[in-house]
Amino acid sequence: MKKIALLAALALALVTFSVGTACASDTLAEIQKRGSLRVGMEPGYMPFELTNQKGEIIGFDVDVARRMAKAMKVELELVSTAWDGIIPALLTNKFDIIMSGMTLTQERNLTVNFAEPYILIGQSILLRKELAGEVHSYKDLKDPKYTIASKLGTTGEQATKRMIGEAKYISYETEQEGVMELVNGKIDAFIYDLPFNAIAISQKGAGKLVHLDEPFTKEPLAWAIRKGDPDFLNWLNNFMQQIKYDGVYDKIYTKWFKDDAWLKEIQ
Repeated sequence: MKKIALLAALALALVTFSVGTACASDTLAEIQKRGSLRVGMEPGYMPFELTNQKGEIIGFDVDVARRMAKAMKVELELVSTAWDGIIPALLTNKFDIIMSGMTLTQERNLTVNFAEPYILIGQSILLRKELAGEVHSYKDLKDPKYTIASKLGTTGEQATKRMIGEAKYISYETEQEGVMELVNGKIDAFIYDLPFNAIAISQKGAGKLVHLDEPFTKEPLAWAIRKGDPDFLNWLNNFMQQIKYDGVYDKIYTKWFKDDAWLKEIQ
């Protein structure tokens, strides 16, 4: 009787394994067969992805994606996608991976899988120069007299609502719009990712804005892929480890975060 039960259990396990294997994705095989790696991104988040004067998408994530495609021995195809639809586009197979400065959150992780984070950032504050004497951190903005903003559907918006909920809040479709509204005095502060804010103030806010550059959140950025694809996830994690070991990651990081030569391509 025990033997029969054991055989039945083994048969059930085999069926379960077969079904699970059949349902699993094999994005790596699809990429190899297609001959191209399709990467989804919204090119408006300096210096991760942006558009130069020639209309080309450039940036930190782009250079890493180019290296990734080279390692796969395939062509790179960048798919420009609006941020609010980028996860649905991934899930409907419009591209293979999201490489677009996406913060790994528990909510997003319910829908997609993330590779190991490739960088840690946080939210910082761009402030009207006139408020520099009274606002020294996000805590000082907890007042209904202030109007603050971030980009719609981002972790900046979530952090603002969660941590500075007492202030009046406005959301913008793009981060560039938020910065310009701040420069024009329409809002008091703009909350967004530190790398973008650091560049934005040097480009558009010099002499007009103050950057409170001590991040008040910690946010890991990671690549997102569809669920049920362990082989692709394994490959991505190993790829990241390799480019960190061989110096490629540091070279790309220095180009986009420690040097500003690339700014000439967008000015």
